[in-house]
Amino acid sequence: MPEVVHRRALIAGAAAAVALPSLSRAQAWPSGAVRLVVPFAPGGSTDLAARLVADGLAQRLGVPVVVENRPGAGATTGSQMVADAAPDGQTLVMSNIASHAISPALYGNRVRYDAVRSFTHIAMVITNPSVWVVNPRSEIANLADLVRIAKTRRGGLDMASSGAGSSNHLLLVRFSDLAGIEHTHVPFRGAGPAMTAVIAAQVPMMSDSLPSAAGHIRQGSVRAIAMSSAERHPAFPDVPTFREQGFDLVSTSWFALSGPAGMPAPIVERLHRETMAVIATPEARQRFAEMGGSPGDMTSAQFSAFVASEVERWAPVVRASGATAD
Repeated sequence: MPEVVHRRALIAGAAAAVALPSLSRAQAWPSGAVRLVVPFAPGGSTDLAARLVADGLAQRLGVPVVVENRPGAGATTGSQMVADAAPDGQTLVMSNIASHAISPALYGNRVRYDAVRSFTHIAMVITNPSVWVVNPRSEIANLADLVRIAKTRRGGLDMASSGAGSSNHLLLVRFSDLAGIEHTHVPFRGAGPAMTAVIAAQVPMMSDSLPSAAGHIRQGSVRAIAMSSAERHPAFPDVPTFREQGFDLVSTSWFALSGPAGMPAPIVERLHRETMAVIATPEARQRFAEMGGSPGDMTSAQFSAFVASEVERWAPVVRASGATAD
């Protein structure tokens, strides 16, 4: 055999040998229950989106997809667990704007993972605006009331969110800067506990993602006073936007499916395909509409590029806001 041909054959053989373990893992996947980590407490938008996806994937994959809530440190605790997991497709995370765009800048060196390189970004699931809600018995009927009351209180108004590092936390900071008011951020370990506190009148108001607040608004257990969408949301046409009330704020959250870096391409491709099939069903689209969200439509490559752009977008915003995780 000529030397050049022999060398090419050796290279091809070596490449095939390297690919075999990855291909073998992909063919055997899933090997039992898949764990889907939610880096927030139950009841919030991330949790709701995760459970919808988990139910659909379980049916399509033929194995249980178990949702595991691991809140803490602005969604970085659960995300770090997944970054450290084996890249075999058995452990995934419901990545989101907090865990992969805001918290890395907010927590600095305390975050050990790289939002882009430490993960395999698989599929965008849902995007949605934020909504501000108050207890229905509150004297706050709109943003003008909120600003007026905040200016009469030492330290400003107590404002809750699903946790330090969430997009809703940063929205509170940006609004307070624009309005020229002070506020005391009251972070909870998820939107569910924060909403419970608002309903019980333990805190005056909260900034929440629309999917987790939608049911409470419809039930009348809270009253919505502002929406962060560019225009009024079709599901809640009576809720005015920030812009309508004189504050040029537009903010959108996102929730997606990611795994550890280095996952085999066949597993990533199948997970993306099955996730897109789940969120394309009439049942899922109806549920998303009820939640006030829009289903994702990115390829895995587009989603990876999107996460990188979100990191670049939010890091300077966090620095300029002066927000901290403390």
